[in-house]
Amino acid sequence: MSMIRDLRAAVRPSRVPLRKDSGAYDTTRDPASASAVVDCAVYRDGHRLRTDAPLTPHEAMRLVRRDGGFVWIGLHEPTQDEFAGIAREFGLHPLAVEDAVQAHQRPKLERYDDSLFTVFKTIHYVDHDRLTANSEVVESGEVMCFTGRDFFITVRHGGKGSLRTLRHRLQDDPELLLKGPSAVLHAIADHVVDGYIAVADAVQDDIDEVETEVFSPGRKGSPRGSDAGRIYQLKREVLEFKRAVSPLLRPMLLLSERPMRLVDPDIQKYFRDVADHLARVQEQVVGFDELLNSILQANLAQASVAQNEDMRKITSWAAIVAVPTMVCGVYGMNFDHMPETHWRFGYPMVIGVTVAICFGIHRTLKRNGWL
Repeated sequence: MSMIRDLRAAVRPSRVPLRKDSGAYDTTRDPASASAVVDCAVYRDGHRLRTDAPLTPHEAMRLVRRDGGFVWIGLHEPTQDEFAGIAREFGLHPLAVEDAVQAHQRPKLERYDDSLFTVFKTIHYVDHDRLTANSEVVESGEVMCFTGRDFFITVRHGGKGSLRTLRHRLQDDPELLLKGPSAVLHAIADHVVDGYIAVADAVQDDIDEVETEVFSPGRKGSPRGSDAGRIYQLKREVLEFKRAVSPLLRPMLLLSERPMRLVDPDIQKYFRDVADHLARVQEQVVGFDELLNSILQANLAQASVAQNEDMRKITSWAAIVAVPTMVCGVYGMNFDHMPETHWRFGYPMVIGVTVAICFGIHRTLKRNGWL
């Protein structure tokens, strides 16, 4: 149990701020840089090998083959040409290379000869003051991982999801890095799933807010139909979240249950912890989808009830107005011999009877809830 605590402590965020001189470990690509390689390091005996100058992937692999250890290379949105040399150096399968370069892949785990290819969808919550029909709630990215016997390669797509802090924390725990590339794979998987948990909590708050507003009695000032747009937008964002979470569960179960020669046995059992957390997030996301369906149906039902109430009011007033319309129509026919046309009190009587009938109809409709 102490080992799993160490693992989770290494991959979870630390409250201690990073040093300002930690730029050597930054995995955010510099737009002015001509290379997609944002970090390349050799790890031996659990420690990062210090060099006078930045290593190229070829130089790093040569050091590993000569003295042992493993190399961890981080790339950000490489082109086909930029990745071709690394693919040849490490013998990566062409199909996996194509997926890593093109991105927009489904989360998966594939085995190619002497390497594992894993795709993770990263999800980040987009802060907003108020949820609207056009609000972006979640933003997705991708992290592709190539795991070999003596190398680990990450290919990142998207503006968010930097692995700098994760690499920094792992470098502060040499015992974990001694387990090799599979320890880094576990750290990234745990880091991604922990991100899912944080996003799920934030999305839950948005859903609670929408649910409260939809069912608030006597709510005023909200245009009719605006809630439906917000709910639908939130449902679309939850669907994007679901596409990242659901396909990843099977790869995590495979990593935790099926023996793999590229995954250290001491590390493999701790993928179960990641799979358990992922299963919990999946249940939350499925619940979000079902709850939003219910809220949307309730909102549409409320809109339908409101329309029915409007129609009942319109019908009620039409019935009331029909009485004077009918009386005026009858006495507007201009016949010579009509009752009470020449009586002194005929006009006041007709007006009084009309008002009394309208008042009676109004009282009846209001008592029955139509007005």
